[in-house]
Amino acid sequence: MARCHGVSETAIYVWRKKFGSMETDEVKRLKVLEAKNARLRKLLVDRELEIDVMKEISSTKW
Repeated sequence: MARCHGVSETAIYVWRKKFGSMETDEVKRLKVLEAKNARLRKLLVDRELEIDVMKEISSTKW
């Protein structure tokens, strides 16, 4: 079955292990939450970088 869909059997087992006991709605919700989490992590990293740059700029003596 996996071959006809172009997916490896290993991928099927990983998906089954991760999503096997979940309903379709739960999987969709998990995907949305993971996307939001990734977006928030990126915002946090960007903000930390901005703070570091501001600290470096303020620490230099003119």
